[in-house]
Amino acid sequence: MKVRLSNIPDDGLDVHFSKGGDWFFQLLRQEDRYDFSLDRIDIRCQLNKIHKNVTAKGEIITEIGLECCRCLERFTLPVAVEFDYTFSPDPRDSEKDLELSDEELGMNYYSDDQIDIGDIVVEQVILQIPMKPLCNDSCKGLCKICGINLNVVGCNHQVETSISPFAHLKDFKIKKGK
Repeated sequence: MKVRLSNIPDDGLDVHFSKGGDWFFQLLRQEDRYDFSLDRIDIRCQLNKIHKNVTAKGEIITEIGLECCRCLERFTLPVAVEFDYTFSPDPRDSEKDLELSDEELGMNYYSDDQIDIGDIVVEQVILQIPMKPLCNDSCKGLCKICGINLNVVGCNHQVETSISPFAHLKDFKIKKGK
């Protein structure tokens, strides 16, 4: 969803829209399979111009379908994330071969007199996906012997605590030699 700066009035522009998961995955521009799913994304955003800069404040509401890393069951993670960005004109548009400094790399830029809200949505949703998704904090996972989901049914298997491969080093002594 691109917005032209010329379409933003002096008192700001409210942008509200809902998109499906296909729209989101199309923005990722990759053909890979993903470990998560989205059905619908609701976006609310307020755009304001301040000279050549544009602020974008808003909220993204969605539900991310994930697989628990312990029990391998699918679950839904509700997401409601607020964002606040400031965009400046891309300095590379005015000067050829301009290299960005380290400070400028952390800033947000627009070019061609337009801002892409879709890029904000993709960034914010990806940041909400946990590295190790859990269906809940107390998930018991799978039995290491029979593979049954311990959250649903218990089993009588006793899991032996494994001996550390470094356990023998506790008795290791170095003889001091001359």
